[in-house]
Amino acid sequence: MSNKIQELKPSGYTLLGVMGDPIAHSKSPAMHQAALYKTGIHGDYVPLHVKPEGLDAAVKGIKSMGFRGVNVTIPHKVEIMSYMDELDDSAKLTGAVNTVVHEEGRLIGYNTDGAGYVRSLKEEAISSLEGKLIVVIGAGGAARGIVYALLLESPASVTILNRTMERAEKMAADFKAMGQVQGLPISEAHHALLHADIIINTTSVGMHPNLHETPIEQDALPEGVVVSDLIYNPLETKLLSIAKEKKCIIHGGLGMFIYQGAIAFEHWFGIPAPVHAMRKAVLESF
Repeated sequence: MSNKIQELKPSGYTLLGVMGDPIAHSKSPAMHQAALYKTGIHGDYVPLHVKPEGLDAAVKGIKSMGFRGVNVTIPHKVEIMSYMDELDDSAKLTGAVNTVVHEEGRLIGYNTDGAGYVRSLKEEAISSLEGKLIVVIGAGGAARGIVYALLLESPASVTILNRTMERAEKMAADFKAMGQVQGLPISEAHHALLHADIIINTTSVGMHPNLHETPIEQDALPEGVVVSDLIYNPLETKLLSIAKEKKCIIHGGLGMFIYQGAIAFEHWFGIPAPVHAMRKAVLESF
């Protein structure tokens, strides 16, 4: 076991958790408990049901109860930013925190969603994003983290499609200093997708129980490109099913969930996360 881990837990016990409302459905406890076990770190990762009015007390509890860190999910990702002592660039530029590290009485906020997504995409679908034409469907919180992480990979361009054009344009403007990025209405999907190398759905369209919905028209999807969907329930959405029929390389959302957790684990402990064990635990928890 590394010296760093031993330093983190002088009592021999490490406490981690995930804050959200609701939280009972979360797969994070199963995933991170498996990671702790695999790496030999003595500790527990617990679900923390925190309602919005209890966020202040919950954040104070991270320090007073000696948590090494927590993950943060809906609806606290934005609100918790104001309670951090320090924000990583990933959190500043995406406007949300999903991982908190408790470092000697200071709370540092990170956002691992975008980096986790890109790591998953490169591991599972396409090894390099450099010079690629990428289309992102949706302009919500998930899209922000992903657009930020994509632009770090030097693509030729990123086009954001959204039902509300103003929201797509606003997001594009927020990231224009990082690369070639534009916002368009979803009504222009056919034109935008014509020359795309990679198409990414960041919306909830197609998620259980609405299994037969797709975020774009079926005939707008080109053949032979990479099609990625952040949804992981179901593991293969209607969009991915159509893409497979069109001989596309398909990529589901399970990898993003696992890798954002893996990067959080690496922030907490400074060692490589046991990704295989984490994936196995999540699949078994369905």
